[in-house]
Amino acid sequence: MSRVYIHEEVAISGANRSRYQHHMTANWWPDNGPARRQLCFGVFSVVGSTGTWPSVVNLWEYAGWGDLAHNFGHELVGPSHQDPNLVRWWEAAAKFRHGGFDRIAVAPEWSPGIEAHLRNGWSAGGYLHEWWRCPVGRSAEMIEALRELVEHYGRQGLSLALALSTAMGDDSECLMLWGFDTWETWADFESSRAGDAELRGWGGRHERLISGRRSSLLVDAELSPLRTGRQPQVEDRRMLNDGVEAT
Repeated sequence: MSRVYIHEEVAISGANRSRYQHHMTANWWPDNGPARRQLCFGVFSVVGSTGTWPSVVNLWEYAGWGDLAHNFGHELVGPSHQDPNLVRWWEAAAKFRHGGFDRIAVAPEWSPGIEAHLRNGWSAGGYLHEWWRCPVGRSAEMIEALRELVEHYGRQGLSLALALSTAMGDDSECLMLWGFDTWETWADFESSRAGDAELRGWGGRHERLISGRRSSLLVDAELSPLRTGRQPQVEDRRMLNDGVEAT
């Protein structure tokens, strides 16, 4: 069974990025994640020089489509289609964000999930987040072509964190998340990309499959599981400046 993800790009209001991230981790997952059959894969800040700012990327992991359906059934209740237990949480979150764009995506079997990363002791100083476009209907081919890059990127110091194909659309988008130890490692990777004969050869073999690529850089939020080595806990909660704490 393929793991399913909600990939959220969140627009932050003002200077509230760290407060929003704390609210999404310590104030959300301990009470809501287990009940929704949901794991927090990661919460990240977008490096503003490489993408829309200020913004945050959240990744929520589900064992399969059935667990995602359970999550929606848990939340979309009553005449307001909102879990009444989350009224205070939503009111607080509204102070920190003002919109965003979410997508449902599916991981191939060879892409590691959060529990595998935590067992193996994952660590990264930063992340390269890639969006790959392909002709309509060919994302399954695209994700397998991207699998060929895992070993090559790895030799340059980039490790696969997650591979995804966007669902509920025209099957024309794949997302890759790569971790690296230092910014120098990333800089060396980028500076050598244009002259990389192996990468050019890969692109030539898949020329008719690749419609485009864009990328940005991410860093872990304070309580992101990929940084802490565990899911957020109730004990992580702290009072924010405006008194927001409980969900």
